[in-house]
Order: sequence, then structure tokens, then C-alpha cells
Amino acid sequence: MPDRPLIGVSTYLEVAARWGTWELEAALLPAGYPRLAQRAGGLAAMLPPDAPEHAAATVARLDGLVIAGGPDVEPVRYGAERDPRTGPPARERDAWELALIEAALAARVPLLGICRGMQLLNVALGGTLVQHLEGHAEVVGVFGRHPVKPVPGTLYAGIAPEETSVPTYHHQSVDRLGAGLVPCAHAEDGTLEAVELPGEHWVLGVQWHPEMGEDVRVMKALVEASRAARP
Repeated sequence: MPDRPLIGVSTYLEVAARWGTWELEAALLPAGYPRLAQRAGGLAAMLPPDAPEHAAATVARLDGLVIAGGPDVEPVRYGAERDPRTGPPARERDAWELALIEAALAARVPLLGICRGMQLLNVALGGTLVQHLEGHAEVVGVFGRHPVKPVPGTLYAGIAPEETSVPTYHHQSVDRLGAGLVPCAHAEDGTLEAVELPGEHWVLGVQWHPEMGEDVRVMKALVEASRAARP
């Protein structure tokens, strides 16, 4: 069996995490993310927020990078006023993950953005976001499902060529596309559900949460691209 590619996954940093008798600041990541990377043949490494100047050196040690889901991106990052329905900022995480994305793009390290990660990829490339969207997070704290349809001829269509039901939970979405990004999947209501950066460098963002489902194809494609990109 070939060595498992090292897949870095960004994490939360929460000030009130509790386990046993302890209540301390903790780096947190829903277990679905590392489990999905492992099921797809990768070795998962958690990347809690750090100083942005360390992003390039961090990415240089990875074979692939996942920017995980999480809180809303602060609107100032894409030149917008905050909508009252936008969540509180996570400035340390925004800065770290934007630096990770920029480092991965510069080093041509395969990159997958999940939910917030897709939105942040778009923002990193100069795009904007819709700050509130109805119908994609119907019950608070409960993942829903809806179908997504691939755009023929895209990277994502090569991974999942058929219409697929996906686990979803988000109230924001991509608005104006960032430089170079192209749509590669849509929901039935027209919401952009996946974006990619065409070319030899493997870059994909999905608005849904593959770590909450059984379909490993997206993560497996990242793992395979990460293995192929090794020097």
C-alpha cells in the first residue's frame, strides 16, 4: 500500500471547550473531517490558527490542504458592510486560512475548500459572498440534504458525473466569482454549489459537507491529486 498523503485540515480555536473536568481553550475539528480523509486514503493533520507568516512553511510540509467549514467570513474581507444576519467575526481564523489558501495556490498544493472553505477561496481570489440565503439551513443545528448538478466538462463532473444528493448546512453562498474560478455544480434553486480553478493545479471548493455523508469521491480525488503532486 502506498504511503498515505498528508492532508492538512484547518480547525476552530474555541475558548470554552469542555471535556471531563476541563474547560479550556481548544483546537477543535468535527471528527468527520479526519475520518473522511482517512477513509479516502489520506493521513489527516489538524492545522489550528497560527500566525499568517507561518502559512507557507506549513503548506510546504503538506501533500494536500482542506479548508474546513465554520463561521461566516467577515464581510470586510470582501469589501462589504455586515448584514445583521451575518455571524460574529472569526478574525484569527480568517487571517490564517486566507494565508493557507494563498500559500497552497502559490506552491501548487492540491486544495479543497468545504462550505466556509469554498467561500474563503472565492474571497481570497477577489470574489464576494451573499450574506444570507434561505432554504439551505432549514433547521438550526441539523444538516439537510439537497441535490447538486455538475457542470459538464469540469473537474467536479469528472469526480461525480451524475446529479448527487449532498449533506448541506449554510446560509451564505458565493456571489461574484473570484479571479479564475469557474462554476462546476449548482443546486436546483441556482445556488452555486461548487467552484474550481481550471488548469493543472487541483483546486476545488464545494458548498456542502462531504464529511457528513458516505460519498468519499471528492476527498478521494484530493488524496489522489496530492499523491500525484509529490515531487
